[in-house]
Amino acid sequence: MLPVLEPGELKRKWSSRLLELGEVEERVREILQQVKEQGQEAVKRFTLELDGVDLDECGFKVKKGEIASAYEAVSPALLEALREAKENIFQYHLKEKQVSWMETDKKGNVLGQIHLPLKRVGIYAPGGTAPYPSSVLMTGVPALVAGVRELVLATPPAKDGTLNPLLLVAAAELGIKEIYKMGGAQAIAALAYGTQEVKPVEKIAGPGNIYVTIAKREVFGVVDIDMLAGPSEIVVVADASAQPRWVAADLLSQAEHDPLAGAVLITPEESLALRTAEEVERQLNTLPRKKIALKSLENYGAAVVVKDVEEALDLANELAPEHLELCLAEPWRWLGRVENAGAVFLGHYSSEPVGDYWAGPSHVLPTGGTARFSSPMSVATFTKRMSLIYTSPQYLQEVGKKIALLARAEGLEAHARAIEARFKGGK
Repeated sequence: MLPVLEPGELKRKWSSRLLELGEVEERVREILQQVKEQGQEAVKRFTLELDGVDLDECGFKVKKGEIASAYEAVSPALLEALREAKENIFQYHLKEKQVSWMETDKKGNVLGQIHLPLKRVGIYAPGGTAPYPSSVLMTGVPALVAGVRELVLATPPAKDGTLNPLLLVAAAELGIKEIYKMGGAQAIAALAYGTQEVKPVEKIAGPGNIYVTIAKREVFGVVDIDMLAGPSEIVVVADASAQPRWVAADLLSQAEHDPLAGAVLITPEESLALRTAEEVERQLNTLPRKKIALKSLENYGAAVVVKDVEEALDLANELAPEHLELCLAEPWRWLGRVENAGAVFLGHYSSEPVGDYWAGPSHVLPTGGTARFSSPMSVATFTKRMSLIYTSPQYLQEVGKKIALLARAEGLEAHARAIEARFKGGK
């Protein structure tokens, strides 16, 4: 159920999560091209073919009446929880806001940086095996804090043509007025290229399945994207102070996402590894998404026994997981040894779902080892920066010869002349 592996075995198993993409890539490119050429008709055709939904019957753009019905379907307690979670996310990301700046030196030169929000952003919220209203909040809130004026939501409809009520309420709570019933590669194409009914966006953000991920990669350059998000991952580094029941529950919290999700325990305590494996099997029996979690654990789950916490953290840094839990007696002592992770959860009570739903940081995180060089979604994801340069005549006179010298060293004569033209007797 949760195999006990050697570190080398785990690394081979983890890397095998990379898929053979040739056939998927070809299909995605076909979908993108047809939407680009045929617009809305292609979106409708692929939605009928792939999702079994006729957009002419259920409606493509969500109407006000559907939003009103969604609010009626969501309990007051659930609405209150959603709003409180939204506020937590807002408060966290408000601290990330960057301000434009300018600096003038003694010679009258001005250097600076201007921060501007993107104007129009497309949010993709996954459907598939489960709807994710939390992803709407975790993507939309940082965008709103950044100052994005137009947010567009695309999400695949259920077989009956409806959208999850809580997902619609989450979008409405953020003031999103454009909500489209479309998913997969056709949704990414519509957001990137535009159709007769969808105005193109400047950036596409939000996680999705492999078709969505490849489609985002293919349209990059036409629009910007947030990241190439893969299946969910959790690595738990634990010592003797950890509770096997809690560790097992946290591993299952990620395994239930997707058959490709990875869930790994690394510990110097062999007894903890064995007892956690027993707990995983026990808890799995009553899990509603048992089949999905079971496949994930069989293919990409493991308990690894190492000699000490140092070795556990070395291995965790190699894996660079999306979520890293430090279920240790002294988690703060070991935080400085963490180099690669999307989000770090410290202590026995910082369960990963706290980050998924409530704490504040966006749960859109780097996966597939990309935490080695990339960062979680933030306000900066939805901004762009411009450099500002003003040089005084006196300054240019002073340094112009050096600039021209460097330009000619690169064989760029026109660059040198552009400087010299501003001097007396220049070309």
